[in-house]
Parts: sequence; structure tokens; C-alpha cells
Amino acid sequence: MADAAIGTRTIPAEPSAWSRLKTNRDWLGAWFMLPTAAFLFLFLAYPLGLGVWLSMTDARIGREGIFVGFENFTWLYDDPVFWLSVFNTLLYTAVASVFKFAIGLYLAILLNHHLPFKAFLRAIVLLPFIVPTVLSAIAFWWMYDPQFSIISWTLKELGLITTNINFLGDPWNARWSVIFANIWRGVPFVAITLLAGLQTVPPSLYEAATIDGANRWQMFRHITYPMLTPIIAVVMTFSVLFTFTDFQLIWAITRGGPVNATHLMATLSYQRAILGGYLGEGAAISTAMIPFLLAAIMLSWFGLQRRKWQQGEADD
Repeated sequence: MADAAIGTRTIPAEPSAWSRLKTNRDWLGAWFMLPTAAFLFLFLAYPLGLGVWLSMTDARIGREGIFVGFENFTWLYDDPVFWLSVFNTLLYTAVASVFKFAIGLYLAILLNHHLPFKAFLRAIVLLPFIVPTVLSAIAFWWMYDPQFSIISWTLKELGLITTNINFLGDPWNARWSVIFANIWRGVPFVAITLLAGLQTVPPSLYEAATIDGANRWQMFRHITYPMLTPIIAVVMTFSVLFTFTDFQLIWAITRGGPVNATHLMATLSYQRAILGGYLGEGAAISTAMIPFLLAAIMLSWFGLQRRKWQQGEADD
């Protein structure tokens, strides 16, 4: 009987390759990441690749282009308007980012203290960030109006000036005006993010420093700043990227004028590609932005690598 039972016992079938793929832990991770990877490829990698390809063609709106290699970049090299847009973009990004960080850090430290109506003050700080960009741009456009500017009117009433300031008609006035508008919009993002970071610093560190006789500057230099460094690196990377690629604010206020004085690389690319119809040339200007953006990302990455000790790892 025992021999008969052994003879009729069924041997489990070998699982198919598909079954193993569905149950393997390593493959399960890949399956779960597949939708995100497809989304990133469709909406990020494909447009980026298409833009790089268009930058090497003479494509125009309504006409397929042919491959011309680096001809568009060679032409841009001799284009003074392109180099002016590079200068404007670097100036716009550098000045706005420095001021956004300084004002944002000051507001974050201020709001981290016990203040009356602290929740209300935090909501007020967020206001510029929640107003639609075009709406705030229209408000600034009105404030910079050569005839009806409330800034000029106030200064005239105070006796500080005798004639209206030509905010958007003079090249340098226009540059500083759009930089101020960008700072006004960007400060809340930096302030609220740094405030969230400040609230993660253990109070015991400040108590120990107080017992040791440290003053406020020493506590900021040796406790607050080191603990905030990873957050500062991330926040400033995003701030620089958003500022470098800014388009809406500039286009709504000045459209790149006067005489291209406020043209950024993003607005010049749009003007050449969409309004002018030269897709290849506009794509080349956009592609030229990539090295600057990569440099900003790499600076942040190397900064974070040097702060691994805060996560319990050794610095590289």
C-alpha cells in the first residue's frame, strides 16, 4: 500500500518564469517603480531629448527640420542678444537668490521664536507665494507704471523725488525692478522651509550652549547653521533652479524689454521659438541652460556629501 501511495504522489509543477517574476522581491520593486519611470520618461526625458534634438536641426513652425549639427550653437555664439540674456539670467539668479536666502533665513529665525499672533504672521508671510504669478506680475506692472506708480507718488509726497521714476523704461531700473518682484515672490518658500528645519533642531543643544555661556551668534554659528546646512542646500538648489528658469514674471512685466535688458534665456528661447517660429534656434537657447542647471545641482550634491556626519555616516 505504501509503495502504491508513493507511486501516485504528484510532484509540484515548476513555477513558470512569469510566476517567479511576480513573486520575486527584487522584481516586485521594479514593477512598482515602472509607472513612475514611465511617467518620468513621458513628461521629462522625452521632452528633454526632443528639445536637444530640435536644437541640432533647422526646424521651424510648420516645417520639419534637417540635422545641422552645432550650427545653431555656433550662430548663438556670435549673437550679442544671446550673451546679454546669459548675463541677465546670471545677474537675476545671483542677486535674487542671495536676497531670498538672507531675508528668508531672517524671517524663519524670527518666526521660530514665541511671538504673539505667530500663526497669523506665518500666514501673512505665505501670501506672496500663494498669489498667482501673473496676478502679482500685473500688480507690480501697475506699481512700476511711469505715470501712475504708487511708489513714485509716495516718494514725491515725501519730497524725496520731483519726477516719476522710469522703472521699466530704463534698462538698469527695469533689471532691478524685476529682481525685486522675484525676491518678493520667492522669500516665502525659503522662509517656511527653513522654519520647518529650525523646528527640528533639539532645544537641548541651545540649553547646553546657554549653560556654557555661548552668545546668540555663537549658537547660530555652531548649532543652527550646521544643523540647517542640508536643508539650506536643498532649498537653495530649488530656489536657484526656479529663478534661473523663471519665465512668467518677466514675460508678464516687461516681455524682455526695454531693448532686451530684461530678457532671460527662458524668455529669449520662447520669443525665438514660438513667436519667431525658429524652433531649432529657440531649442538651442534652452539646451544652453542645461550646463548651468547641472552645475547648480552638483554644487548642492557635493555640499550634502560633506554633511553625511549628520546622518551618522562618515564624510567623503
